[in-house]
Amino acid sequence: MKIAQIQNMLQQQQIDGWLLYALHHTNPLALNVLELPSTAHITRRCFYWIPASGKPKKIVHRIEAKMFNHLSGERLEYSSWKEMHQCLKEVIGGKKKVAMEFSPMQAIPTLSCVDAGLVELISSMGPKVVSSASLLQALASEWIPEHYASHVEAAQFLDALVQEQWNNIRQSILQDKKITEYDIQQDILKAFERNGYVTEAKPICAVNENSADPHYSPSQAQSKEIKKGDFIMIDLWCRKDHPRCFFADMTRVAVAAIQPSPKQQEIFSIVLAAQKAGIALIESRYKKGIVVSGAEVDQVVRGVIEERGYGEFFTHRTGHSITDQLHGPGANLDSFETDDSRPLIPNTCSSIEPGIYLPGEFGVRLESDLWLHEGGRVEVIPSMQESLITLL
Repeated sequence: MKIAQIQNMLQQQQIDGWLLYALHHTNPLALNVLELPSTAHITRRCFYWIPASGKPKKIVHRIEAKMFNHLSGERLEYSSWKEMHQCLKEVIGGKKKVAMEFSPMQAIPTLSCVDAGLVELISSMGPKVVSSASLLQALASEWIPEHYASHVEAAQFLDALVQEQWNNIRQSILQDKKITEYDIQQDILKAFERNGYVTEAKPICAVNENSADPHYSPSQAQSKEIKKGDFIMIDLWCRKDHPRCFFADMTRVAVAAIQPSPKQQEIFSIVLAAQKAGIALIESRYKKGIVVSGAEVDQVVRGVIEERGYGEFFTHRTGHSITDQLHGPGANLDSFETDDSRPLIPNTCSSIEPGIYLPGEFGVRLESDLWLHEGGRVEVIPSMQESLITLL
């Protein structure tokens, strides 16, 4: 664990300490920081206290006293709940602010891993419980060069794979061979397996009105045939099958025609303009060293779509944090589903994926990933889709 880094952040934010809590797997964020495996057998409440200065302390049940043996610090043991309360008072007594995996008003629900009762308990002992969001973002979302390299490799693989699928669809239509959304999905999954990639869910191939459902997924029992004139969306994500490799995520759209319809072109152009506006905001602020939050980016992107009269059809956030999890613990580009006021920080990555979904017609989503380099440079990985692809 990076105790010195954590203590430096605590001091900067004027927080007295971080109380990491684990029971079963109800707080995966803490388990990650505590470097406990997903197979860890945690049947009793345990706590790891990192003070702003001084040595950490661990509070463990006597029947699981070895739980934090891999971590430094004095061990306090308990058996009864009364003893546990006494241990907590000994650790946090007299403190004013204690960080936990808590989000005020559940503004960022993925960070709300500590139950209300425990927040009440800690608060009753004197300290104010504050969110550990900024601590977690720096610890769990920052990449090292190895992560970045694995992401770029995955993104290039996805980009080539999408081109392969467009060619697959084109040849099938020209040769009058039946091809379905499900066929494309399964072909992508087979390519993942052949090349040593894994995914968290099945990729999306959605045609016409199905593309207006952001999380549509074809199945063998329910899948549309792809025909001449159809509008097609492909959304796919993967990482190498290795624990130190990170995800890439992208969405592309095309029409199985010589040219798109005027409405298809209109919607595509609006979504592209919205995506560019979000990237421009990040680039301008980041280059100057000015903080920009995920919520601010979402507001700018959403504003472009609203100005063109399609705000009600942009039904999800602009983007999400990416790590070895597809939806990572860092700042999301979101002021809509949640109020994510966390700043975007160097060495982190997020998707940027605005969309307009017209029920019964079609939906356009454009997605690339944004990597924030040290020194103020923003990289789009892979490159943006600048025009609506025509397959015929």
